[in-house]
Amino acid sequence: MTSQYNPLSVSCDRKVQQTITAWGDFLLMSRRLSAHTAEAYQTDLKAFCAFLADYKGEIVTLHMLKKLDVADFRSFLVQRARQRAARSSVARGLSGLRHFFKYLTREGILENAAIMAVRSARLPKSLPKPLSADEAERFLNAVKTNAKNPFCAARDRALYMVLYGCGLRIAEALNLNVRDFPLKGDAFMVRGKGGKDRVVPVLKRVQKAVGAYVAVHPNPSPDAPLFVGTRGERLNPGVVQRNVRFLRRVLNLSPSVTPHALRHSFATHLLQGGSDLRTLQELLGHASLSTTQRYTEVSLAHLDRVYEEAHPRAHLDPEKEH
Repeated sequence: MTSQYNPLSVSCDRKVQQTITAWGDFLLMSRRLSAHTAEAYQTDLKAFCAFLADYKGEIVTLHMLKKLDVADFRSFLVQRARQRAARSSVARGLSGLRHFFKYLTREGILENAAIMAVRSARLPKSLPKPLSADEAERFLNAVKTNAKNPFCAARDRALYMVLYGCGLRIAEALNLNVRDFPLKGDAFMVRGKGGKDRVVPVLKRVQKAVGAYVAVHPNPSPDAPLFVGTRGERLNPGVVQRNVRFLRRVLNLSPSVTPHALRHSFATHLLQGGSDLRTLQELLGHASLSTTQRYTEVSLAHLDRVYEEAHPRAHLDPEKEH
């Protein structure tokens, strides 16, 4: 991840640098956060250290971190707001700082409870933005005619079918190896967030798409990455995101159509088809049922639109009714 901030060696002394490095390892090994999340936390902490060095006019030390008060932390958040950082980014930065100071306390390095008294602005509640069933079908079919070559067409269709047909996160799909995906079985095991495994059923249509792709895979050995780039390396999520942006422009779809929107579509369409929340929670690998419940609001909004469009009395003026 490219950062606009100076290296930690510019803003922190050696002990703080070593502590931040150890914390990063802790996030990956003990907390089992994804590499992307751990890197984002590290980038936010680097921004905080750069701010402190400038704000205090001296290099950041453990002693300085111990003496920080609520006003110091709030000043950092104010600066981020002035830099027009998204509220979600500011909230993530605050979350990362809390993690870091909890780690310092747990390891007996220092204790500073001021960070726990800092509150960020409440984030607006956002609902998942799925494709309609028709849009999803158009999207999947468009891959055949808009990919660079037959290999990319087979690979991308297989990947999008796994995201939409199995409800996987993009990282979960790209971490699959050839041996992980069953071409003849009805389900497979996927490792999700926090290293948690879950069983995911596979539709025959998804198996067919993946089978067609494996037939042209440059190295279909069991331990090889399932989804690969043109050079045979594991496919980069940035490539997938770029390809999805291209397809949504071709199809004139909403900017909300992303690789993750295919997972949202999987969940929403299952719920609209009669799936119960507990089953959906298991399929998505959500730790909390409240996360899954967001999809009920999407489903209710869909029902409201259908009602308004289809019911013969939906548009009558109630005051003219007798």
